[in-house]
Amino acid sequence: MAKNSPRLDAPLGRTTARQRPQSRDRFGRFTEWVARAMGTPTFLTILTLFCFLWIGYTVIAEQNGWWRFDSAALGFTALTLILSLQASYAAPLILLAQNRQDDRDRVQIEQDRQRAERNLADTEYLAREIVALRMSLEERNTQAVTRDVLRQELKALLAEIEEREGRDESGDVSR
Repeated sequence: MAKNSPRLDAPLGRTTARQRPQSRDRFGRFTEWVARAMGTPTFLTILTLFCFLWIGYTVIAEQNGWWRFDSAALGFTALTLILSLQASYAAPLILLAQNRQDDRDRVQIEQDRQRAERNLADTEYLAREIVALRMSLEERNTQAVTRDVLRQELKALLAEIEEREGRDESGDVSR
């Protein structure tokens, strides 16, 4: 069965085996890996050892007549070219990695700004609610119930109760 032909045991648009989507950003991840790797002491140590080995082999090979791929008399031209090539590729890769980091930082800053706005709105709402509660508590506390006010309220309630009882005895039951 051809790879692109539809399967009869699965509905169109669905596959039985989930394929992981191919990343469109592999090169970006590669540039970040290069930038991280070049900033480590391990990279610098390996590069330094490489240069020492190159120079050492070239000097010994010239003295003993061995096969050599560079010349100390010409100032290690091949080594210089290799290091220049490495530097010419390293700089753009590091810049690409920095651009990706800037994009991520920009998104993070926008999310932080939106979160801060929501927090500010929530805080302002809660502050208004607290002020409203305080004002209503103060209003309640300032209304002192005096004996005269309480007596008048009780008399009004007793009068209302007596009026209702009087209506109930007369046969007027309308509640």
